[in-house]
Amino acid sequence: MKKENTVIVVLAVLAAVIAATWLSLVAPAMTGNEINMTRGVTSLSESHYSLHMIVLWVCVIIGIGVFTAMFTSIVLHRKSRGHKAATFSHSTLAEIIWTVIPVLILVAMAVPATKALIKMEDPSGAEMTVKITGFQWRWKYEYLDHDISFISALDTASNQARQLNSGIDPESVDNYLLNVDNPLVLPVGKKIKFLITADDVIHSWWVPALGWKRDAIPGFVNEAWTNIEKPGTYRGQCAELCGKDHGFMPIVVVALPQAEFDAWTQQQLADSQDQQQDTNQGTAP
Repeated sequence: MKKENTVIVVLAVLAAVIAATWLSLVAPAMTGNEINMTRGVTSLSESHYSLHMIVLWVCVIIGIGVFTAMFTSIVLHRKSRGHKAATFSHSTLAEIIWTVIPVLILVAMAVPATKALIKMEDPSGAEMTVKITGFQWRWKYEYLDHDISFISALDTASNQARQLNSGIDPESVDNYLLNVDNPLVLPVGKKIKFLITADDVIHSWWVPALGWKRDAIPGFVNEAWTNIEKPGTYRGQCAELCGKDHGFMPIVVVALPQAEFDAWTQQQLADSQDQQQDTNQGTAP
């Protein structure tokens, strides 16, 4: 009996560990960690999070059923208790059941997944368009509706701290390797289409809070869209190994209310005109 009790206790502890692990994954707000998938700040990211949670709970329920059946068989039907192995070779009914049930589960999960994919690939109705071009190791942003363009690169503080023997403690730099000199500024509450490409090698434009990423491929233009619901600053990185400075190619998106975005665009256009006038005066005979 002592040996049997020991086995049961070990299995109970194992089950508790599994349950605690799943809890830490599906309830980060309760445990205070950031293990779970981020919710993001767009309708796409929210739908992806909801789909993720549905599938995760389906997997949890399946796992509980499978491990319960397995542990029950191991503990209650072992040879030491006098049980003998069954002699049947197969069961047609059992084979039908364990084929049909997984198919039904997959079909049920495929319906919301397909809806999410269709929604993600539909940029129709966009109110503005931004072209994004990646090259080693910067991003170029072109606002096709506002005649604004600029280059975004790693900020000076991070660039200095990353140098070998710089003597700068990276922990002293705010948002080390995740800050840029010129962030991409976007309006809140407006559907924005992105045209994403590259000039040299394959890059990947990725801001987790937006809920998607897209490869930037030379000679191709990939489409994506977003509609940011909350003002704020959202950070990402190139998610494709694109060369020796791949780790120094961050992305920063600043989402502003429409009035502030309009003021920003007016300032950008004014600065561009001033630069053009300075250039013309410098080249005049």
